[in-house]
Amino acid sequence: MIFCVEDDASIRELTLYTLLAAGYEAQGFPDSGPFWKAMEERRPELILLDIMLPGQDGISVLRQLRAHPATADIPVIMATAKGTEYDKVIGLDLGADDYLAKPFGMMEMVSRVRAVLRRAGGGTAQKPAEGMLRLGGLELDPGACVVRADGRRVALTHKEYKLLLTFMKNAGRAFTRDQLLTLVWGVDYTGETRTVDVHIGTLRTKLGPWGNLIATVRGIGYRMEESV
Repeated sequence: MIFCVEDDASIRELTLYTLLAAGYEAQGFPDSGPFWKAMEERRPELILLDIMLPGQDGISVLRQLRAHPATADIPVIMATAKGTEYDKVIGLDLGADDYLAKPFGMMEMVSRVRAVLRRAGGGTAQKPAEGMLRLGGLELDPGACVVRADGRRVALTHKEYKLLLTFMKNAGRAFTRDQLLTLVWGVDYTGETRTVDVHIGTLRTKLGPWGNLIATVRGIGYRMEESV
């Protein structure tokens, strides 16, 4: 099931029609009120979320989704009428998986939906059976998808978690931004490398002093230091 939160009735109906024609279950909502009610009854595989909504806007809805463990890992594609870098960066910073700049074509929308669902494993979380990873005061449990810094549990978005997992499994190795986009966002991702910088920044902040272990490698990208 895909939830589409869009206040423009014509865009919402066309989006739902296209998704249904593509073989997906889909349900539309004009604003956050009925959307949150539907969320209490069913968990969607993906959410198409317009930024400019009456009442509670899309950024606020996304922030609320990512703040709760039960909804933090639901893939979200943001739609913005402004098409500005600010909207894109803010949405990605808060954990959006992709964005669509209005006006967008229906074929592009379906392609983005397929790509995000593919990267998310069709909406089912995959937890690798791996051992605990530790570096300094950082502890990452891949089996439980839990991160702790100095014993304190750290709430990360799905992308922040995947970035940290990649770094801790490859401590000492430098990654370019393009490599991180492929490893974390997937080969189908068509966004900007600026996305990596934004997520690295929020990840460092959330990890506190241990965020300094993620070093910037001039002219290349980023690396997790092997020693404290």
